[in-house]
Amino acid sequence: MNELRKVSSNPHIRMPVSTQMIMLCVIIALLPTTIFGIWNFGLHALVLILVTIASTVLGEWIFDLICKKENTVTDLSAVVTGLLLALNLPPRAPWWIGVIGGLFAIVVVKMLFGGLGQNFMNPALAARCFLLISFTSIMTNFDTDTYSGATPLASLKAGESVNIYNMVIGKTAGTIGETSMIAIVAGACFLLLMGIIDLRIPGTYIVTFVIFLCLFSGRGIDFDYIAGNLAGGGLMLGAFFMATDYVTRPITKKGQYLYGVLLGILTGLFRVFGASAEGVSYAIILGNLLVPLIEKISFPKPFGRGGEKA
Repeated sequence: MNELRKVSSNPHIRMPVSTQMIMLCVIIALLPTTIFGIWNFGLHALVLILVTIASTVLGEWIFDLICKKENTVTDLSAVVTGLLLALNLPPRAPWWIGVIGGLFAIVVVKMLFGGLGQNFMNPALAARCFLLISFTSIMTNFDTDTYSGATPLASLKAGESVNIYNMVIGKTAGTIGETSMIAIVAGACFLLLMGIIDLRIPGTYIVTFVIFLCLFSGRGIDFDYIAGNLAGGGLMLGAFFMATDYVTRPITKKGQYLYGVLLGILTGLFRVFGASAEGVSYAIILGNLLVPLIEKISFPKPFGRGGEKA
């Protein structure tokens, strides 16, 4: 009888897929946009990606060593964080930007709050926002040997026309991993087919953002403007690869829909009314902070005493 009363710690229902396998799938899904970014921007982009990943992995390993904790780098979450952060950096950013951002993401945002599963916001995006505030001129300089001048989003915001085809295939200025919409969507399709993510959050996010543009941009249903906003900047990368982060998204289905709507509205507000042409990073970070409230209002109430009545 005593043996029957022994209950293991949660979670009590486990998926057959390990954290390592999920992270490996995300890495594979990010390969198309990573390879295209290296091809588009050159060797410096490759060095920046490798340095950033090395910083996140070494940062986590050293933290575990100092705190005498079990080594957690083998779950590949630090690799994913480093890769996502690198893909959100300008291609000509100095290597030390990747080091500072990688260490901030791992040590401050992730490990100091308990490690994987305990961080309250997406580490890669938190690090990018930190870098944007601390090193604004570096983080907003997208000039390369191939591209110079304003990014397509900045041109759209200024009322100028943009080449939608170049934005879709990625022949344009931007961060290392945000330029090619085709490469990002190809990776997202892989995650969808593998069952790692679903369309609740990214679908609601994108649809809400499009509706916001139609209602409040002052351009009505302008297909070129809408297509430019979808293909430009970090919307697709953020919607499929960062807004869907298991740790920082709501756990309820209703909450995920509400979360997607919130992200779409926030991104629309930042892009249409904000000083910057972008806004995805700040929208997702603010959404992460509001996840506890979203879960509180979306979590189903139990039947019976103190809950709903049948």
